[in-house]
Amino acid sequence: MTTYDERADLSELSATAGEVRRCVESVIEGKPDVVRLSLTVLLAEGHLLIEDVPGVGKTMLAKALARTIDCSVRRIQFTPDLLPSDITGVSVYDQQRKDFEFKPGAIFAQIVIGDEINRASPKTQSALLESMEERQVTIDGQTYELPDPFMVVATQNPVEMEGTYPLPEAQRDRFMVRVSIGYPSPAAELEMLDVHGGASPLDDLQPVAHAHDIAKLIGTVRGVHVSDAVRRYAVELVAATRSHSELRLGASPRATLHLLRAAKASAALGGREFALPDDVQSLAVPVLAHRLLPTAQAQLNRRTAEQVVAEIVRQVPVPAVGPGPAAPGTAPPGPAPYGPPPAHGPHAPLNRPQTGQARGY
Repeated sequence: MTTYDERADLSELSATAGEVRRCVESVIEGKPDVVRLSLTVLLAEGHLLIEDVPGVGKTMLAKALARTIDCSVRRIQFTPDLLPSDITGVSVYDQQRKDFEFKPGAIFAQIVIGDEINRASPKTQSALLESMEERQVTIDGQTYELPDPFMVVATQNPVEMEGTYPLPEAQRDRFMVRVSIGYPSPAAELEMLDVHGGASPLDDLQPVAHAHDIAKLIGTVRGVHVSDAVRRYAVELVAATRSHSELRLGASPRATLHLLRAAKASAALGGREFALPDDVQSLAVPVLAHRLLPTAQAQLNRRTAEQVVAEIVRQVPVPAVGPGPAAPGTAPPGPAPYGPPPAHGPHAPLNRPQTGQARGY
């Protein structure tokens, strides 16, 4: 099993992540933000849900991300007749051994691509719940650990499309981020005709990182410092969704945890060993929106969950930039409420030189 004790320094993380991004962007033209967000989810140990209309490259993005990493990959085509045992595996009786033998399902891979996940019944979708949260599968009372690193990249069509089942709230809550690719710009679509016209660029895509390299990057992300001020800010954003008048279901505590993990990965990709409020703000909509349920009145007013989260981000006060000057006769101000971790203790630096701070944070 892969261990996350070994860490890469920020320069190694930047180099490896840059190679992965370049490879994926050679297949998915004109969507750098979507590619960066997908890589953020991978390094934050989350799962990615790609939702959009057919034909915009949802499966292509999932396959490109998987092919750039030298690890085990399995694809599951979700259909109405798919059974839970097709995903998790099944115990088969061996006549020669006179005993049951476990046959692993498609979930036993480091990157699992679930294509059109909402075309399967909710009963089959529930087969992913334990694996996505606990990274294990229990069959006939026996628990089997899943490989590390482990990531589910699922695609789905909007629920208005024919033959789809809406994902249950518990299933959506296990996805760290939901992203939409959207239609390409005319220039990107012209480039796509040149690149994809003769052959699929996936055929020439070669792995640029090993599973062990990704494990080292995940270890680095785990060690990114998050100050108390940034933690409180994330909690306040999530708590605001639970009392908003236009939402009948707010975000869960798991959403808070996912938001902080994603912020740490975003900080590491930005070359910082500490997270900023900017990291939390930029990820609030993709991390929180798919977990929320608008009220009937909000739906009548055509208010989306994304709009509500964006409004909450504007309303919740951002932590102060710095301590400000000291008042006469008082002690000089202490350090900024967030920034580089202390030199000693549980939030010590990750054994690498201090990087510059952004925007004075």
